[in-house]
Parts: sequence; structure tokens; C-alpha cells
Amino acid sequence: MTHRGEKLAERVRALAATFLANESNKTAMITVTGCTVSEDEKYATILISVLPEEKEKEALSFCKRMRAPLRQYVKDNLNTYNIPFLETEIDIGEKARRRMDDILRQG
Repeated sequence: MTHRGEKLAERVRALAATFLANESNKTAMITVTGCTVSEDEKYATILISVLPEEKEKEALSFCKRMRAPLRQYVKDNLNTYNIPFLETEIDIGEKARRRMDDILRQG
């Protein structure tokens, strides 16, 4: 990823975190753990983790429903001409890290 792409990814990550913190109903804690941007900067994938894990499906569904308002929020707060199309996914790496921490604590 180019330096410009990295800066864009970090800014989109921060804006998504703020937006989701303000718009969620607080039944689950949704944390934005990262963001990746395609090479052409037309698409961005926002990575989230959810606690408790039982609420992942509902939280992901909420994030997918909120894509249009989130994109508008990013557009309103990002000083760039092209706004990437946004997708949201569960951060599998973060889930694996939490499981490893749990295993290490137990044994």
C-alpha cells in the first residue's frame, strides 16, 4: 500500500470508529481494529471486533445496514475528492489473538 493509501486507511478507520461509537445501540461493544484500502483507493474494508462474541452477527448486520450513512459521514469529514466504497468484516486476526491470550492465561 502506498503512503497515501496508508494515510487514507487510517483516516477512514478513525472516522468509522467515531461513527460506530455514536450510532450503535451499545448492546455490544464494536471496536474498529483496522482498515485496508485497495491499490486504486476505490474500496475500503473496515475490520471490526465485537464483544461479546455472541453478538457478532447482529453487529455485523448493523454495520452493513449503516454503510450508506457511514460513507456520507466519511465524505463529510474527509478532505479528498474520491471517497472509497466501504465494506465491513470481522477481524479474524483479532479473534485469533484473543483466543491465544485466553489459552495462555489458562495454562
